[in-house]
Amino acid sequence: MSKPQLKTQLKPLDDRIVVQRLEAEEKTTGGIFLPENAKEKPQQAKVIAVGPGKLLDNGTRAVPDVKVGDVILVGKYSGTEVTVDGVEVIILRESDLLAKVG
Repeated sequence: MSKPQLKTQLKPLDDRIVVQRLEAEEKTTGGIFLPENAKEKPQQAKVIAVGPGKLLDNGTRAVPDVKVGDVILVGKYSGTEVTVDGVEVIILRESDLLAKVG
């Protein structure tokens, strides 16, 4: 099942990034199907919007290390979860990202 898409275009400010969590695992590696309440929050997310970058002391902006479409790892409770157009997204700072996948 595909994730719903945003109708509204989000433009994050400064070094903020908007991501959408990827689907949680449906079953364990041993083949046991997990009920909805036993699933953990997935830590992989897809970047759907990137701000212009952090404003540095010299007046220039730092170029973000991620771009739209990248798959990244985030902490389980990182950022601020919001719902836009019925779609749950997370807004977080670039420094809150753990890693880029792939």
